[in-house]
Amino acid sequence: MAANWAPDSWTHHEARQLPVYPDTARLQDVTDRLSNFPPLVFAGEARNLTGDLARVAEGKAFLLQGGDCAESFAEFHPNNIRDTFRVILQMAVVMTFASKLPVVKLGRMAGQFAKPRSAPNEVIDGVELPSYRGDNVNDIAFTPESRLPDPERMVRAYAQSAATLNLLRAFAQGGYANLHQVHRWTHDFMGRSPWAKKYAETADRIGEALDFMEACGISPDTVPQLSQTTFYTSHEALLLPFEQAMTRQDSLTGDWYDTSAHFLWIGDRTRFEGSAHVEFLRGIGNPIGIKCGPSLEPDALLRMLDTLNPARVPGRMTLITRY
Repeated sequence: MAANWAPDSWTHHEARQLPVYPDTARLQDVTDRLSNFPPLVFAGEARNLTGDLARVAEGKAFLLQGGDCAESFAEFHPNNIRDTFRVILQMAVVMTFASKLPVVKLGRMAGQFAKPRSAPNEVIDGVELPSYRGDNVNDIAFTPESRLPDPERMVRAYAQSAATLNLLRAFAQGGYANLHQVHRWTHDFMGRSPWAKKYAETADRIGEALDFMEACGISPDTVPQLSQTTFYTSHEALLLPFEQAMTRQDSLTGDWYDTSAHFLWIGDRTRFEGSAHVEFLRGIGNPIGIKCGPSLEPDALLRMLDTLNPARVPGRMTLITRY
């Protein structure tokens, strides 16, 4: 485990991009309740992802991450979850077929609610209100009541994430990911895309290969990997009170894991030296990422990598470039 670290040690560091809750007692009550909720993901799953990312680093697999910039409460619907999952499957199967390498599928979903902002307040028609920071903090409607940070929104975000994960696991393990469904994964918009013909040709070739394999006795009945897949979730670890509440000590290893997602990352606005977000993520066992761009100096990046992955554990760190 990381030295001199505890789930709440981030509170002694500079925290940017966090909302100011008007009622701290209510915030404490919500985080106390969340800390007793079941985990959304398990430590073993996060360790499996670390192993998969190590193979990506070795050039033995590809990483595909996809999903919305931010999830919302208003657009929560099983069809939206299915469609995002389907697009990622569609892209992954083409990449696998072309590269002859496995693809690690990582959804930016089931927890991607919080949004970093360039300013704490915004002004519209001369009225100044707190900025919208994502549905797990406040509401996008421009009214004083809607923009007030409400800790109860974290409970709703937890419930939506749990329901999303439940459906994703059903899709991944219940037959929807069957490679024989490759033609049915096509979205309506693909019919209007110039790539539709190319995708259809690739799907035909995959179908022919599967038919040949089945004639040889290799089918989803004999090889479950043809009808199932592994799907991981990720989000930016921005709202630290929520992330701390979801952090649990693994009974098998004694290490700490953030059970809100398999993979967490630090954003552009929170990756500075002395950051509370860096402090929090250095102590969890999940694989983590750093979003980096032109403003991040190489020396600062190396120091941050030493902080977050001092033992150079393969698969522990992923750099997310932003230019």
